[in-house]
Amino acid sequence: MRKEIEEKADRIKTYLEDHKVRDVAVLDLTPDCSWTDCFVVGTVSSVAHLKGVAHQMWDLLKELGLEVSNRHKTPGDDGWELVDCGDIVVHLMSPELREFYNLEKLWKKTEEL
Repeated sequence: MRKEIEEKADRIKTYLEDHKVRDVAVLDLTPDCSWTDCFVVGTVSSVAHLKGVAHQMWDLLKELGLEVSNRHKTPGDDGWELVDCGDIVVHLMSPELREFYNLEKLWKKTEEL
């Protein structure tokens, strides 16, 4: 993964951890994926938590110079918000959805940074 992308992903990870998102992982997908460099995956405690973090994260993404291709005014109520920033894709997930989809296992060939 390019150094610039790694630094931006680390800033997002720190931001999420500071906002009480649990088990935040940065997955380097460059060896196996042609459409993004990494995933930042974190577990939120509730739909309200998800909405708050997703809403407040826009300022950080703008500061980092990341363009969001799927920006929603209001995140959905399903417990999963995917924020596509091109080189970085952020997944905010409820504990149940994170366990069910297990993105880390799905992309098991990747290394966590």
